[in-house]
Amino acid sequence: MKELEKIDNGATDKKTNNFQWNAKAFWACDIGANTCAICRNHIDELCNECLSNMSVDCPKACGVCQHVYHYHCISRWLAKRWVCPLDYLAWQYKD
Repeated sequence: MKELEKIDNGATDKKTNNFQWNAKAFWACDIGANTCAICRNHIDELCNECLSNMSVDCPKACGVCQHVYHYHCISRWLAKRWVCPLDYLAWQYKD
């Protein structure tokens, strides 16, 4: 009976608990090696720029990281940031 009193008395005393929550997330993309991760078109198809220019051939660009993109897609990407879109490593063209 004394334990019940302690529980009842403790319930009337309100305590506040402060919690700090830091959410962390990461983005992952499961795209095969035959798809441009920027425009999402098949790597053997034309990119959006080549489609709009009615081009017949679309050049490809391969990085040291072995990721392949349409040349126009990766050049637009690299104008803003110098990292690979898939692994965020520093971009370097493969020779």
